[in-house]
Amino acid sequence: MTELPKTFDPADIESRWYAHWEANGLFRPERPDATPFTIVNPPPNVTGSLHIGHALDNTLQDIVIRYERLRGKDALWVVGTDHAGIATQMVVERQLNAQQQKRTDFTRDAFVAKVWEWKAESGGTITGQLRRLGCSMDWANERFTMDEGFSKAVVKTFVELHKRGLLYRDKRLVNWDPHFRSAISDLEVETVETKGGFWRFRYPLADGVTLADGSDHIVVATTRPETMLADMAVAVHPDDERYKAVIGKEILQPITGRRFAIVADEHADPALGSGAVKITPGHDFNDFDVGKRAGFKAGDMLNMFDADANVVQTADGLIPNRFLGLHRFKKDGVDGAREAVVAEMKALGLLVPHVTKDKEGEEVSADFEPRTIQTPFGDRSNVVIEPWLTDQWYVDAEKLAVAPMQAVRDGAIEIVPKTWEKTFFNWMENIQPWCVSRQLWWGHRIPAWFDEDGNSYVAESEAEAQALAGNKTLIRDPDVLDTWFSSALWPFGTLGWPDQSEKLSRHYPNDLLISGFDILFFWDARMAMQGMEFMGDVPWKKLYLHGLVRAADGQKMSKSKGNVVDPLGLIEKFGADALRFFMAAMESQGRDVKMDEKRVEGYRNFATKLWNAARFLQSNGVTASTSHEAPAAALPVNRWIIAETVATVQAIDTALADLRFDAAANAIYHFVWDQFCDWYIELTKGAMDDETRAVAGWAFDQILVMLHPFMPFITEELWHLTGDRANALIVAQWPQALAAVDTDAQAEIDWLIRLVSAIRTARTELNVPPGAKLPMVVRDAAEETHRRLDRQGVALARLGRVESLTFGEPPAGGAAQIVVDEATFILPLAGVIDIAAEKTRLAKALAAAEKERDGLGGRLSNASFVEKAKPEAVAKAREDHAEKTAEAERLKAALERLG
Repeated sequence: MTELPKTFDPADIESRWYAHWEANGLFRPERPDATPFTIVNPPPNVTGSLHIGHALDNTLQDIVIRYERLRGKDALWVVGTDHAGIATQMVVERQLNAQQQKRTDFTRDAFVAKVWEWKAESGGTITGQLRRLGCSMDWANERFTMDEGFSKAVVKTFVELHKRGLLYRDKRLVNWDPHFRSAISDLEVETVETKGGFWRFRYPLADGVTLADGSDHIVVATTRPETMLADMAVAVHPDDERYKAVIGKEILQPITGRRFAIVADEHADPALGSGAVKITPGHDFNDFDVGKRAGFKAGDMLNMFDADANVVQTADGLIPNRFLGLHRFKKDGVDGAREAVVAEMKALGLLVPHVTKDKEGEEVSADFEPRTIQTPFGDRSNVVIEPWLTDQWYVDAEKLAVAPMQAVRDGAIEIVPKTWEKTFFNWMENIQPWCVSRQLWWGHRIPAWFDEDGNSYVAESEAEAQALAGNKTLIRDPDVLDTWFSSALWPFGTLGWPDQSEKLSRHYPNDLLISGFDILFFWDARMAMQGMEFMGDVPWKKLYLHGLVRAADGQKMSKSKGNVVDPLGLIEKFGADALRFFMAAMESQGRDVKMDEKRVEGYRNFATKLWNAARFLQSNGVTASTSHEAPAAALPVNRWIIAETVATVQAIDTALADLRFDAAANAIYHFVWDQFCDWYIELTKGAMDDETRAVAGWAFDQILVMLHPFMPFITEELWHLTGDRANALIVAQWPQALAAVDTDAQAEIDWLIRLVSAIRTARTELNVPPGAKLPMVVRDAAEETHRRLDRQGVALARLGRVESLTFGEPPAGGAAQIVVDEATFILPLAGVIDIAAEKTRLAKALAAAEKERDGLGGRLSNASFVEKAKPEAVAKAREDHAEKTAEAERLKAALERLG
């Protein structure tokens, strides 16, 4: 046994023990006959670095996997990284740009080779950071979504879905990112409020047709005047009396000269604007649906932009040449299509100006009505997304969603917290076709080949595709698959599928998935779809959705707000154990976690307290226990700590079974800090006989095991410094909560703790000198209290600084009176303090506290303050009010104690 250093140094301990665990294969010990327990890590982007959300997500997973490993299971935590198509391509392109190069300077293969070079040099940042956090993953079998085996699974999935009629090619509107020149998913679009406008234009009616009021035009309003060049209809509500007579009549579009019909559709809101809306099905999702209802086929819908969002000629050739090549918006100081269209309509006298009145009542005219527009942006490119009509590959998500929904209804998949079920069903029941093709170079190349006539041949290899096509010349689809398509295979693709193996059958389905709620649809739902389609079973039995880590004031963290917290900085400052314990203690069934550096520091102090307790035990001859079972004990204090240990094991087991991380963390925290360090050590000081040493050593061992999932580094260090061990703590045995809880011993020591605490509180409040020993008179004590006082008299005298103990009536004069259960404990104070002066001091302090309490109470009862003040000001007032209320109650009780 090595003597413990005086100070606890997290940095030294963490680097040593992680390397030891990994080098010795202790994250995945060989347990072929043990019950398997499997979780998969949401694969972080290979471009990523550890952020505070990763810290929460991976801490919770590590707590579970370390707990199950200690329980003797064959615990597998699958680890890997995602190739992150857009993100990785963006990083490498930026590097090239810094060298005055661009992607198109290279062949596709040469560029992809550059990406692989980048991955080899810089793609392992986050995996190193996960190690710093203490994540006990199966690194020996680390996967990458672009590795050979996993890529085989991706290709197999695509081909099989196509064979089953669940994957197809279609012309539809997609979210097009002009920066990346690629489709992106709905989930990668961020809607941002931007300043925009509502333009109103007169559209002339063709063939001399007029409205009922004699107008020869219809006024339409739009936020996107540039798309007028690809208009294909004007829609009005079928019940709008103003337009019923012209439904089916035609418009003569003033710039292009295109003729198109007025159609009836409930999408047109009679109360909005003029009640007539222009329909551009090739550039608006709502218009696309209106167009389909009006009988337009996707192939006939007009597309007026190229991949860079510049104007190109439509299929009917009616866009005037002067507009061709213009960008959709003003760019680099040059007017775009929007400005050009507005200017031309204005010149034609067809712009309806927006008229308002200034402060003097004079009319002011403007080209448009200012509006706040909900505008879609690419979450990575930060450019406005363009709805764009193009051919893409789609998965029939509606059919794939049926089985997962039934699995949740049947309980085969349990969602925790259950409140997320409603959100899950709402999205799944309204799911749209999943666009899985991306116009990138980095990613899984789509296994499809086209002949000269545009026919596609889907196969696992070019040779198979050629066999399907005969002697036709084939060209491979240049697109790659959506990153989420491949990561949806993670629970079984990482276990060797499509090859059937013992590992796959043993570890699929996984037992648990821990995920942020923000990727429920990105990833979780899609894993459920693919797992049930290809494995015929759920991917995991339980899905735990945790919240976000927010700033201390509850705001979402963002670089723009400057409130992002770096978990690595916290680890440097306080140690990984402290950060991990904070995450666990604050994680309450999916609620958001508010970042609080003071709490992290508090858990660093908790680790220090544990360290100092180990040093105290060592200095008193306490060594590691030789048995998993509790030693025999006769002394109440030892029977009590054994009972409290067993109760804590039970509490942690119950909490982790329910995935109540906060309850589990708080159970071990209060046991270690309050019962063991504050009371057990205090109660046994100076009384360390052989029985107490044996019990103390056993209880401390149980603490190290129970605390290990939360604080793995300090516990492993103390495990080895406090005795000779047959094995590392990471593979020790979880305590068995089998011993009967000794309720008599618990009741007696709890009584002693309450009595000593009350004595100490009274002495402090009444300014009794710390060194003064006081006599104590006991009145109205029951027989059991007499027996307890007899057994615990020595401890009471030492901890409560009680000089003597008598029963009956106290001497005359001021005294502190303490009631515990049925008995009254009286501490005579005459000659110890100036009772009159103390009463005066307490009365003044009570009056001041009550005044502040009532003032704060008055402010909080003022509805105007509560409604109009900043939320943080209201919260501070409530906190202060509660503090002053408690202070007043304490002072009042102290006064009453003096009689």
